[in-house]
Amino acid sequence: MSEPSSPGESQCGAPRFFVGCAEDESEGLDDCASMRTDMELYEDDLEDDSPPERQIMVGICCMMKKSKSKPMTQILERLCKFEYITVVIFPEDVILSEPVEKWPLCDCLISFHSKGFPLDKAVSYAKLRNPLLINDLNMQYYIQDRREVYRILQEEGIDLPRYAVLNRDPDKPDECNLVEGEDQVEVNGEVFLKPFVEKPVSAEDHNVYIYYPTSAGGGSQRLFRKIGSRSSVYSPESSVRKTGSYIYEEFMPTDGTDVKVYTVGPDYAHAEARKSPALDGKVERDSEGKEIRYPVMLTAMEKLVARKVCLAFKQTVCGFDLLRANGHSYVCDVNGFSFVKNSMKYYDDCAKILGNIVMRELAPQFQIPWSIPTEAEDIPIVPTTSGTMMELRCVIAVIRHGDRTPKQKMKMEVRNPMFFELFEKYGGYKTGKLKLKKPKQLQEVLDITRTLLADIGQHTDCEIEEKSSKLEQLKTVLEMYGHFSGINRKVQLTYLPHGQPKTSSEEEGMRNADRETCPLCCI
Repeated sequence: MSEPSSPGESQCGAPRFFVGCAEDESEGLDDCASMRTDMELYEDDLEDDSPPERQIMVGICCMMKKSKSKPMTQILERLCKFEYITVVIFPEDVILSEPVEKWPLCDCLISFHSKGFPLDKAVSYAKLRNPLLINDLNMQYYIQDRREVYRILQEEGIDLPRYAVLNRDPDKPDECNLVEGEDQVEVNGEVFLKPFVEKPVSAEDHNVYIYYPTSAGGGSQRLFRKIGSRSSVYSPESSVRKTGSYIYEEFMPTDGTDVKVYTVGPDYAHAEARKSPALDGKVERDSEGKEIRYPVMLTAMEKLVARKVCLAFKQTVCGFDLLRANGHSYVCDVNGFSFVKNSMKYYDDCAKILGNIVMRELAPQFQIPWSIPTEAEDIPIVPTTSGTMMELRCVIAVIRHGDRTPKQKMKMEVRNPMFFELFEKYGGYKTGKLKLKKPKQLQEVLDITRTLLADIGQHTDCEIEEKSSKLEQLKTVLEMYGHFSGINRKVQLTYLPHGQPKTSSEEEGMRNADRETCPLCCI
């Protein structure tokens, strides 16, 4: 872990990081010693080493599986480096069994729902103690319902796939109109051609089905939470489910990848891509057994979408899914509190942003001297087997393709005085070369060519006839398109006072006499 770089971060030893006790148990702190974490971050001499200043208590209220996960541990270790912040983890048995009045006290609460978590009790605790909330608790009820998620996304003007909701509710018969065809389904008057997606309305239900048209073999791909190396299986069943409420949405072609976006506040977003489970259902894993993710650069519009999602759902730490299809990006799911699984850079950034949020909101209240650091970003040093090295974070390349249309050229020798007069007229003798691009100049070359061809038509000399073929070719090229634009043709004259360069012994012998007496121009 890198040394703290801001004045708000601790310069002392191990971070203050422990499992908390209820307020009325403060007399029995010895009993709480058994609830210390197993990360050796809470030392016996804590009272001797603790600073005299008022500490801001940041409470972590979630299931133990989440609070002891690697991402959470990495971030909390860094968060504890702030001099005035102490992290308290709420024990799971206290969360599940004790009334909220006996929960540990905190000034700031990081709490989020997962399977088995009593969200109602967390809401009651927030009303009782009124701590600073990193993630709004009431909005987490909406995140558990995909219908509410889509409604909020629509209200915020965020792009999402075309969809319809099928509510199998006896009290709402007008929302339960389903007509199924061989290659389509009609939901409340909205028609979806296969392939389409069928999602349970509960965000906790990950059994999402994709139905294929008969032209692609029919059947369906059934997605589920990863089990081992599988995330989906193919089924020959082509009929939609007949029980339960679902969202039907248009299938978006994404070239086989999903983009996972993780925000930490409205101004920070980290993105990764993974192989879509809709492909073959096989999870790609690395040598350590972790799912392979690929770094993604978000566009300016996607960063704006991340900001909107973070603010709309009032979730500082928030994950959501993007589908990139047909040149656009669509949000298809909002997961709420989510961490990146394997990124030291993300852990550093997340802890620093959360620490700054806590200090900015609570430091004035507790009269703690603190200001947001403005120094330049730390040099990215990472530990490796060969020692510490700088981390390469980005490679920017400007690349031009090599596929281009070759130039079409024709070359010929000219000895007629009219070409030499033209060469002299435009100052060709100064450099020995002349480029003619203007329409007027090209017209002069064409006029000379036409004059010579007219003169050749009156003679039968074989040598002149041989030159005639070249002049005809030059005339054809110059007369192309019916006019001169000056951008698709040019004539280049090169003065050769001693004739053409040596090419072969035979040609040398044939041209010796001419070269001694007659200079030429090469077009």
